[in-house]
Amino acid sequence: MKNAIGVEIPEYIEGLGKLEPFQGVWKSIIEDEVPSTNISRTLKAKKPHASKLCKTLEEAIKKCKPFDGMTVTCHHHLRGGDGVLMKAIQILDEMGIKDITLASSSLTSAHDGLVPYVEKGMITRIFTSGIRGALGDTISVGKLKYPAIIHSHGGRVRDFLTGRIKPDLSVLAASAADEEGNATGAHGPSAFGSMGYADIDARYSRNVIVVTDNLVEYPCIPSTVRQHFIDYVVKVDSIGDATKIASGTTRITNSPMDLRIARIAATVIEHSGLFKNGMSFQVGAGGASLAVAKFLREDMKRKSIIGSFMIGGVTSYGVDMLNEGLFHSIFDVQSFDAAVSSSVLNNPNHIEISCDQYANPNNCGSMTNKLDVVVLGALEVDVDFNVNVITGSSGEIRGASGGHSDTASGANLTVVVCPSFRGRLPIVKDRVHTVVTPGESVDVIVTERGVCVNPAKPNLAAKLKEAGVKVVDIRDLKEEVEKMTGIPAEKQLGDQIVALVEYRDGTIIDVIYNVKNLS
Repeated sequence: MKNAIGVEIPEYIEGLGKLEPFQGVWKSIIEDEVPSTNISRTLKAKKPHASKLCKTLEEAIKKCKPFDGMTVTCHHHLRGGDGVLMKAIQILDEMGIKDITLASSSLTSAHDGLVPYVEKGMITRIFTSGIRGALGDTISVGKLKYPAIIHSHGGRVRDFLTGRIKPDLSVLAASAADEEGNATGAHGPSAFGSMGYADIDARYSRNVIVVTDNLVEYPCIPSTVRQHFIDYVVKVDSIGDATKIASGTTRITNSPMDLRIARIAATVIEHSGLFKNGMSFQVGAGGASLAVAKFLREDMKRKSIIGSFMIGGVTSYGVDMLNEGLFHSIFDVQSFDAAVSSSVLNNPNHIEISCDQYANPNNCGSMTNKLDVVVLGALEVDVDFNVNVITGSSGEIRGASGGHSDTASGANLTVVVCPSFRGRLPIVKDRVHTVVTPGESVDVIVTERGVCVNPAKPNLAAKLKEAGVKVVDIRDLKEEVEKMTGIPAEKQLGDQIVALVEYRDGTIIDVIYNVKNLS
């Protein structure tokens, strides 16, 4: 069966069940009707003054009575510095647990060690918003038993609430926690900021373990994760390396070309009609998109603009804009810089939120639905404005859906920034290899060679042309770049489905096939 963008979707996949094809943005979500199942979680009664503390993570996991076929979840707030998930999987492997479904909020280079567990069939299913590194390569060549499900951040919450993901064990790293499991990421030697993704795991998992390297006196303040959801607490020497939160994708670029793109994007925002007092703003991961905040900051000061709020993954640059009074508040679901943690802890206008509040499509108070402007990156785009942030030039899985489609669906203005080519590879295609965010929710694509405006937004195109912005037809841009780079050879793909890209409403927007020759 074909979905709304013409992708052939299988009706059923063994181990995953029946699939629903993508029908369009907001088509399957009806206002005033929430198609979610109220997940019940049986909390474990404890006698007065009974201790939740366990001497080791192994002891805590054993008390949770793990079993073959269980679902294990964790959060990725420590990103490349996470040191907890691998320990948990190693313990489960030593206990002989098999056929695990892993449902981490995202998987990074810190999880390359999962490869042997995938190859030997201990981990057979993966639900996540992103997969990178050696693990992405392993899945790309077809070594995971069942196709991975790649969902958005908001889609993950939806999957929990509908029962598509049913967590049996959640192992949650915290930079500080007390003996009852009240936990935070805002202070301690390994402080990493917001724990916005962990909240949903704590609320809906059958068993929850908090792991910390900083056991504090009761009560832990602030408490993102609350004690009545926590079964066991473990003190370890280290939960990981918080300095590895920031990466190349979470730092403002120094590239002259990317800075030029960012400057153009800021100009687009300035003349969009939304650049005014009270605007709300998010910038996605990626050096070029983050750089837009640098120029927006300058423009806001020049025109005395004060925004309402910033949301999403937050960097120290965003905190600086808050402290300068350029925005009234920040709603923080994930901190992209360990330095953000002190702002989470000390500034009442820096508000930590759960991913449910951030981006759940079935939530009547989703913050993404109040968003004016979002700036996002791309690995490639196509002439229909569809965006790929998952698969690389060989078709390999190497990125993250994250909040890309969530924010694009709710924002009044979605701006995608990318160079017109990388190396000798053109970025604008007839069709992207993998659609993550559909073109109907993308308004503008900004490159160093011009700005492409979605034909569905003629009034926006007219405003930008009047302001002197170079607006070009996306097909003309594609042809111009291909004259310089040539047309790349077709990707060498097999016929095995290795991953499914789930749109935020739970429908399948694209299918990823195995890579034959991964260089």
